[in-house]
Amino acid sequence: MTVHQHLKTFHGLPVRALPNAKDRRKVPDADAVAWRISGEVYDSGEDWTSAFARFLDTVDSTRVRAIVVGAWEEAYETDAASVVEAITAARDRLPALRAVFLGDMTSEECEISWIHQTDVTPLLTAFPALEELGTRGGQDLKLDGVTHPALRRLVMESGGLPAEVVRGVAACDLPALEHLDLWLGTPDYGGDSEPADLEPILSGARLPALRHLALRNSEMQDQVAAAVAGAPVVARLESLDLSMGVLTDDGAAALLSGQPLTHLKKLDLHYNYLTDPLRDRLVTTLEPAGVEVLADRDDAEDDEEDDGTVWRYVAVGE
Repeated sequence: MTVHQHLKTFHGLPVRALPNAKDRRKVPDADAVAWRISGEVYDSGEDWTSAFARFLDTVDSTRVRAIVVGAWEEAYETDAASVVEAITAARDRLPALRAVFLGDMTSEECEISWIHQTDVTPLLTAFPALEELGTRGGQDLKLDGVTHPALRRLVMESGGLPAEVVRGVAACDLPALEHLDLWLGTPDYGGDSEPADLEPILSGARLPALRHLALRNSEMQDQVAAAVAGAPVVARLESLDLSMGVLTDDGAAALLSGQPLTHLKKLDLHYNYLTDPLRDRLVTTLEPAGVEVLADRDDAEDDEEDDGTVWRYVAVGE
């Protein structure tokens, strides 16, 4: 499975593309939408920084609340450093900015694991009031351990999230963070983290407000589930998401034999490799306590070769 659609909403706002220079239609109010600003990946034309400059001159930038960064030129081999530099350089013109998503590209524009990202730490340091940060793509992605008082939601989508990035997230002090979503991915696409890298996150010490935790799209989903089963942070979560990965009966059994999960509002395990008996056990154990359990197998299929070797895959890889 790959990413086939652009974001439709972001930061609670409908996403609207910046009209091209020849489009004379009425421009929405600056604070009514999340603005999607894009260049072209493959075709020559207006590059991203030029589109951003036009954006600043087209709308009342002092009222802009959310920016969705779409394609930049040659994203399959060029990182997003110039994009981040342009946004941070405009900080004084964007006093109301509260949310940034970096890399809203479909697979037709650039496969998720081909996207070259960059160091996103400057976005947090330049915008101390930022409440939401999202990224797509793992190559060249970096986040240093920082203290940020306002960030409430952090999402990092990838086919492979580097261990350095996972450790960077774990080293951040984010006292307001309520929602953390990491797509850990596979080693084939740079996802070389280990369960030990997650320990500072699972302790919850730097994340006192965390209520939703997603550690998903992982090849090591069983090990992640086993680590989560005894994690201190789980006791204060409202929802837990271990979906989209190679979760088997071993991981699900570890969850059931660990700390109680009956306080959760939702447990999302969709796209998995569970057997029917284990799936039924999850539902009959947790749903009577009021937990919404999402455990459909979806499109996950074992791929067995003639010699008996079984291959299993995460939901989003390339």
